[in-house]
Amino acid sequence: MLINKGKHRRSSKAVRVATLAGVAGAAVAVPLMGATSASAASVATWDKVAQCESGGNWSINTGNGYYGGLQFSNSSWAAAGGTQYAARADLATKAQQIAVAEKLLALQGPGAWTCAGAGNLTAGGPAANVDTSGATVKKSQGASEARKQTQGTTKKSAPVREKVEKAQPAPQHSHRSGDTYTVKASDTLAKIAKAHGTNWKSLYAANKSVVGGNPNLIFPGQKLSI
Repeated sequence: MLINKGKHRRSSKAVRVATLAGVAGAAVAVPLMGATSASAASVATWDKVAQCESGGNWSINTGNGYYGGLQFSNSSWAAAGGTQYAARADLATKAQQIAVAEKLLALQGPGAWTCAGAGNLTAGGPAANVDTSGATVKKSQGASEARKQTQGTTKKSAPVREKVEKAQPAPQHSHRSGDTYTVKASDTLAKIAKAHGTNWKSLYAANKSVVGGNPNLIFPGQKLSI
């Protein structure tokens, strides 16, 4: 078998021709694929074969010369038309690997896989219903990216609300005593005015007779009209 030399599979005549002839040999094999296109298997069957061949890892590349969930060699991948999807099987989608596997099954039969028995793989099963366009993969990736963006937006919104809440001014405590305020140590007209919702000029104008001519000089104990 051209898929895994370590499993000592015997190559069929069709695949040997494709391997020895190189690119031209792959072209010779095409009519043979069409002639035996009835050979197929369900997705569930291919899943079982892949589970035995590679542990069900459709992207596996261990460096042993065999790739993907069904452990294609590069020569068998090319002979069955796999290079229309990717240079190696592990770079193709699961659906594309299954589509190529069905063509190889038509060429060689279930004996191409030593795990054919584990998956009950036969040459006359129902065709696998797969989409080789890769659209499903792209859509799922797009949905995943959309979820990430949504999650990122949600996470960023919380600090914004927190900042708004922190930006709200703390309530000012009034020191009113009737209509007057008694000046305390460290007070200034500006500080007193701000605490009572006015400005220092208005406060000074209303208390010029108490403060005197210098609005920057007030004394503890002075009573100011608010």
